[in-house]
Amino acid sequence: MVGNNLLSIKPLINIGEGVIYSSICTGLSLQTYQKRKEVPYMVYVLDIDGQPLMPTTRHGKVRRLLNNHLAKVVKRCPFTIQLLYQSTKETQPVSLGVDAGSKHIGMAATTEKKVVYQEELSPRNDVVKLLSARRTLRRTRRNRKTRYRKPRFNNRAHSKHKGWLAPSVEVKIQEHITAIKRICQILPISEIHVETAEFDLQRLKAMDEGSPLPVGIDYQLGEQYDFYNTRQYVLHRDGYTCQCCGTHDNNIKLHVHHIESRQTGGDAPNNLIILCEHCHKALHEGKLELPKGKKRGKSYRDATFMGVMRKTLLERLKKEIDVPVEGTYGYITKYWRERAGLEKSHIHDAVCISKYPYAKPLDTYYLTKAVRHHNRQIHKSNFSKGGIRKRNQAPYLVKGFRLFDKVLYQGKSYFIFGRRATGYFDIRTLDGTKINKGSIGYRKLRIQDTAKAYLTETKKEARAIPHMNEFTCVLA
Repeated sequence: MVGNNLLSIKPLINIGEGVIYSSICTGLSLQTYQKRKEVPYMVYVLDIDGQPLMPTTRHGKVRRLLNNHLAKVVKRCPFTIQLLYQSTKETQPVSLGVDAGSKHIGMAATTEKKVVYQEELSPRNDVVKLLSARRTLRRTRRNRKTRYRKPRFNNRAHSKHKGWLAPSVEVKIQEHITAIKRICQILPISEIHVETAEFDLQRLKAMDEGSPLPVGIDYQLGEQYDFYNTRQYVLHRDGYTCQCCGTHDNNIKLHVHHIESRQTGGDAPNNLIILCEHCHKALHEGKLELPKGKKRGKSYRDATFMGVMRKTLLERLKKEIDVPVEGTYGYITKYWRERAGLEKSHIHDAVCISKYPYAKPLDTYYLTKAVRHHNRQIHKSNFSKGGIRKRNQAPYLVKGFRLFDKVLYQGKSYFIFGRRATGYFDIRTLDGTKINKGSIGYRKLRIQDTAKAYLTETKKEARAIPHMNEFTCVLA
């Protein structure tokens, strides 16, 4: 007889909120994980049809369901189970708050009383580097194998498709949408609130430079006003003088030099400097260095990204997700965060954005990092496809492990960020902390989860503060 008394227990939807590891899926007992403090707090539950139910903190019941084969594990982090029997589908309203950003995305799902999910996601920022490498490879290949072809400008993506965005911006929008969809798969989200920020770049530049703040017509009369292009502005700014040798000879050709590469610094005026022909050549040959005071100015790339993607993000969310989506602003979030007495963080902002700032917080959160899951260059290096593997590149699979696998080392979870053909690995946490100087033998590692596009680990919420209800906050 299997679980006759268990079948009579009320469905999981009314048993609270929480997470558990089972001896079935990990090989270790729940007590062992509790001693190691590796047990996530929430267990997320799906019904027999795969639809999300309310999460639970009743670890004992979850363990009995798994041991009696009445549920199965479908995801390890965040820990999610699926019921193998029919249950009621009653759920509570769950609001999802999203603190949109360029480098960090804060997300929190809350009910009226409790926070049931919180996550901090770091989207990919390597798209510009990858596209630059691809462009270089294509240019060199064309120079080797094809005749000169006059460039055409009517075959570009931005001229064919309306609403085209740069790949560096497009990937960040897709990261937001994918992250929200992942949460909707494990929680019954009833509404989504997204904070989209808009930055005044001219005002930010004036504040950093100590200049008077722009007012009225000053926004139309920017630093490059009445100049044909950026090159002419930079020449005028530097007084048509080489910034290394100080030459001002009309017979010497002047060049515009990038202080940082175009890949990282772009074509912004604060990344450009005037050099004469001789100094420019000597600089690239390594015979000359720029003066110490000549450095690239402050970058406003992230602020520009948010200004470009804010409207597109809301429009796409409303089209792709069957849940009501509303936008909010930073000043509203700041008001509720200060009223609830929360510290400034991406997760706390997301809680306030969810419209329930007084919800009881969790003591753990999920730290997620988006990585490149498939490197096609590795697969193209097969002899069957006419490629030659790089000599300084380790095989795709080393001793049964590959890049970004989640492994267990000395009772703790880490991720593989580097590998050697000899079987030694560089394992780290998602915040970049190296273990044993990045050299661990494969015999000391145990695989926990295979590599995925999103690397997730559970973190202790060090910023958690005592819960304050609405009444105590008003009195304060």
